[in-house]
Amino acid sequence: MKEKCSLCGQEMKLRYSPMEEWGVDGALCGSCYSKRIGEHYPGGHVRVNRDSD
Repeated sequence: MKEKCSLCGQEMKLRYSPMEEWGVDGALCGSCYSKRIGEHYPGGHVRVNRDSD
């Protein structure tokens, strides 16, 4: 059984650890991690292994 995202409950292909200041317990999927990055750190962000998620 694959691990599920702490926020949306979807199965994760890659596991992302949330920043401490986000107040999230558990791992995040790529989509939720990207959303949180955008909310907390405005501006352009480039994900390196985009094709893996």
